[in-house]
Amino acid sequence: MKKISTAFLLSVALAAGASQAQERFSPYVPSEQGNVERMLKLAQLRDDDVVVDLGSGDGRIVLTAARMNRKLRGWGVDIDEKLVKESNATAAARGVADRVQFHHRNAFDADVREATVIAMWLWPEMQLLLRPLILAQARPGTRIVTNMWDLGSWRPDEEDFDGPRVCLWIVPARVAGNWSWELPIAGHRVAYAAITEQQFQVVEGVVRAGNRRELLQDVKLRGEDISFTLMMTLEDAGFARHVFRGKVRGDVIVGTVSVSLPPHEKTLELPWRATRTADSAYFAPTGTNIY
Repeated sequence: MKKISTAFLLSVALAAGASQAQERFSPYVPSEQGNVERMLKLAQLRDDDVVVDLGSGDGRIVLTAARMNRKLRGWGVDIDEKLVKESNATAAARGVADRVQFHHRNAFDADVREATVIAMWLWPEMQLLLRPLILAQARPGTRIVTNMWDLGSWRPDEEDFDGPRVCLWIVPARVAGNWSWELPIAGHRVAYAAITEQQFQVVEGVVRAGNRRELLQDVKLRGEDISFTLMMTLEDAGFARHVFRGKVRGDVIVGTVSVSLPPHEKTLELPWRATRTADSAYFAPTGTNIY
């Protein structure tokens, strides 16, 4: 196929309205090899990776990944049966057919639950249409890499501008909701009730302990790893600085918390286990007796 310029692709994509047929969003254009390697370097390939290409074309993304790391596995899907056959033939010729396969399948019918890296170079509309599938199926921590186009309001975790834009996203754990936990501080079991809101990897939250409420600060979510800071006055303990770090395991977060207490900044290192709950004590009556 004749090489098509980035400028031409951009002009065509801008001309194609979101109301047009899905087929208009997925013509085959081979990726430039240099950009493929940049995408995979941004993904930081590991031995145990499963690299999946949605819209694999001539297979070069998965085949390049298999060359860059000789232990990982990968597969691709494409709606063009001829390209799928050619890709499988290339995998056999390169001696990687035991680790790399290509399937004649619609990208919307792909099961990406086992994927650890998902690659796409599709029209921006197609990538947005596939975004719900990825978020519904992919495990927290799965890396997504794209060439040129992004994923709309889901902002990249990392970007490479050394050439056409290459982006990386980390699928975030689902942390929105009500959370509760207890900590042994100053001879008491202090109960915390938190509420978190989430927009992809961006998280905000509030927490209550006793009759005081505070904001969660510096919340970071990368895959299943979460951390945040809480500055709060506790009954019988005074002003305390908490630094939480943990891993999200479905409806449980398991990790540690460092609690710095006055008067000489004594620091407690404590295990932390938070549980997602249907209701929250955050909303219980407060009264006027604020300590």
